[in-house]
Amino acid sequence: MASLAPEIALTPSAAARVAAIAARQGKPAILRLAVDGGGCSGFQYRFGFADAAETDDTVAETDGVRLVVDSMSLDLVRGCSVDYVESLGGAAFRVNNPVAASGCGCGSSFSV
Repeated sequence: MASLAPEIALTPSAAARVAAIAARQGKPAILRLAVDGGGCSGFQYRFGFADAAETDDTVAETDGVRLVVDSMSLDLVRGCSVDYVESLGGAAFRVNNPVAASGCGCGSSFSV
């Protein structure tokens, strides 16, 4: 397991939301970000809670909350930050991905 603070980041807003959800569910405060093929732009982000980091995961930590990314997904999200935003359209985790060449309107899929 490696630390990626300069390569991937979790904002304080996202960390606070992960901590609140994890506490309500009685789970560790570990958010997993993965990239799957599909979505309207070619790749899509997938979020979920993890019980622990895997051996090939890279970990970023903010305020005691961990963001874990598997080695296959890392190349597609290197340099990104994960934020939690609330707006009139709803609330969601958002990925600011400098590697993405384009994305869809909902912000959940991208292309490189």
